[in-house]
Amino acid sequence: MIAALKAGYFHTTFRRAKMKPLVAALVFLEGAFLAGAFVVVAANAQQGKWAAADDQTAKSLIDLERQWAEASCTHSVIVQDILADDFQGTSPDGKRYSKKEAVEEARTSKVEARDCHLDDAKVHFFGENTALIYGHETATRKSSDGGENTRSLIWTDTWLKRNGKWQIVAAQDMWADCK
Repeated sequence: MIAALKAGYFHTTFRRAKMKPLVAALVFLEGAFLAGAFVVVAANAQQGKWAAADDQTAKSLIDLERQWAEASCTHSVIVQDILADDFQGTSPDGKRYSKKEAVEEARTSKVEARDCHLDDAKVHFFGENTALIYGHETATRKSSDGGENTRSLIWTDTWLKRNGKWQIVAAQDMWADCK
C-alpha cells in the first residue's frame, strides 16, 4: 500500500511539475498586470495642480485662512467651523493640539493683538476633495512686559472636503523671521 501511495504521490507531483511553468507564467502575468494597474492608479491619485488665480474654491479657502489669521485681532471663533472634529495641529513649539483645544483657546484668549493679516497663501489641489494650503501670516502682540512683538508664522494646512464641506484636518506651523 505504501508503494501505491508513493506511486500516486510521484504521479501527482510529476503532473504538477509539468503544470508549474504554465501556472507560474500566468501568476506572473496576473501579478504584473495588477502591479501595473496599481502604479497607474497611484500615479493618477498623486497628481496635483496649483489653483488658478480665478479658482473660486481656492479663493473661498484662502478667505477662510485669512479669517483664521485675523482671529487674534477680531477674537473670532472661526476655528469652530473650519477645523474638522478629527483635526490635529502642531504648534511652532512642537506641541500637538486638537480642535477642542483650539476652540477653547479662541474663546478664552486674552491676547491683545493688532495688524493681524494673511501675507500669502497658495493652494495646491490633489483631486476634488483634498487641498494643501501653504501660507504666511503676521500679527503684532502685546508681550507680558507691556512691549510689543511681531509674530510671523509659515504654515501648511491640509483641507479635506467631506459631505460637501471643506475643513482643515491637519496644520503645521513654524516661526519665521519677520520681514
